[in-house]
Amino acid sequence: MDGTVTIVGSGPTGLLLAGDLAAAGVSVTVIEKRPAGISNLTRAFGVHARTMEQLDARGLADALVTIGHKITELRLLGSLAIDLSGLRTRFPYLLTTPQYEVENLLLRRAVEHGATFRHGARVTGVSQDGEGVTVEFTGEDGTAETLRSAYAVGADGTRSAVRESLGLPFPGHSVIKSIVLADVRLTGEPEPTVAVSRSGRSFAFTMPFGDGYWRVGGWDRTHGDTADAEPVDPEELRGILQRVFGTDFGMHDARWVSRFHSDERQVARYRVGRVLLAGDAAHTHSPVGGQGMNTGLQDAANLGWKLAAVINGQEPEGLLDTYHTERHPIGREVIRSSGTMLRFAMAQTPALRGLRTVAAFAVGHLPLANRRLLGTLSGIGLTYGPGVRRVPDVRLQEGRLYEALRAGTFVRVVPRGRVEPGDDRTTVVHWASDRQDTLLVRPDGYTA
Repeated sequence: MDGTVTIVGSGPTGLLLAGDLAAAGVSVTVIEKRPAGISNLTRAFGVHARTMEQLDARGLADALVTIGHKITELRLLGSLAIDLSGLRTRFPYLLTTPQYEVENLLLRRAVEHGATFRHGARVTGVSQDGEGVTVEFTGEDGTAETLRSAYAVGADGTRSAVRESLGLPFPGHSVIKSIVLADVRLTGEPEPTVAVSRSGRSFAFTMPFGDGYWRVGGWDRTHGDTADAEPVDPEELRGILQRVFGTDFGMHDARWVSRFHSDERQVARYRVGRVLLAGDAAHTHSPVGGQGMNTGLQDAANLGWKLAAVINGQEPEGLLDTYHTERHPIGREVIRSSGTMLRFAMAQTPALRGLRTVAAFAVGHLPLANRRLLGTLSGIGLTYGPGVRRVPDVRLQEGRLYEALRAGTFVRVVPRGRVEPGDDRTTVVHWASDRQDTLLVRPDGYTA
């Protein structure tokens, strides 16, 4: 073996996983086709509350908050206001920040814990047997190489070479083409919003980064079949903004522009023997709701501690099957919810527009509907089935629960005054209150 785990892809998903495994003492090599130091200027720009909690459990959240911009209210489809400030979390907001800022924090952590990186390397094949996995790739100089490890994880995006090498279908379909994105400066100050034009033929959104730039994007039926490779004329985006908002907000100084299409796809199995898939390699969906990067990071948080426990001999290999059983339904739910919002935004028929109005009224006036949407968007309300739910950041005699989770172990919370030894797998802490029950929390912040 050249190492214990090979991770293909150093986007946010691969980086968080690499840091978790390296922190647990696992030998990790990350293969990335981008040259070292090249930023990943991609679509992701928002970090939701549950992801912020996962970053907090790694000591990274507060640093990200200082460079991001907090959004406490989202406006979806023009009239629907989503108030995030009531979420029961340290992070009752959407933090807008470029994806590369998230990657920089995660990369630094992975390197500090000893993860190895091979940049400028392209995977050409993956094979496995009962003892391990062989990843074939061409190095930065074009030389063919192989890397042998006990396990491999494909976190290499929608065109995953790992998934294709396994021969796994990626069923689904394209739901929208030619969405235009740009990072620009604006003379005006719009609200963070997703809105639809009066004609229903266009939609657009605006989100601040907090550094003077805004992420703006949109779609119009006139350009609905334009190929991704076609260059983006700023006037195209300016026209969409004017049709939707009645103004382009004085858009100028674009530092990045892109055109992309959106698919809804999900692989049937997240685990095939010793190879696992995470992030966009396992699922892709509409960007409405900003859940893509967040879902991938939460995949990694679920997988990392399980893979480390199996490798370190603390758990049987069957534990890895729970990664698929827990995360696959979450991926399916995100595809469903984000797809529903996209179809509402694109609604053309009177019936669908009427349904959109009813849904907006329900979320705005019915507490149960509001809580469900908030829980899905933020990730706070997502569970892994009966008895396996997110644990909030409760106060302890020793500080906060998510500070205790930074040890990377299970955390057992016991009544004050009880003397109970911990071990290399479990950290014992005490309630700050007079609670008399005992709570066992998994390393990913869910009930055990």
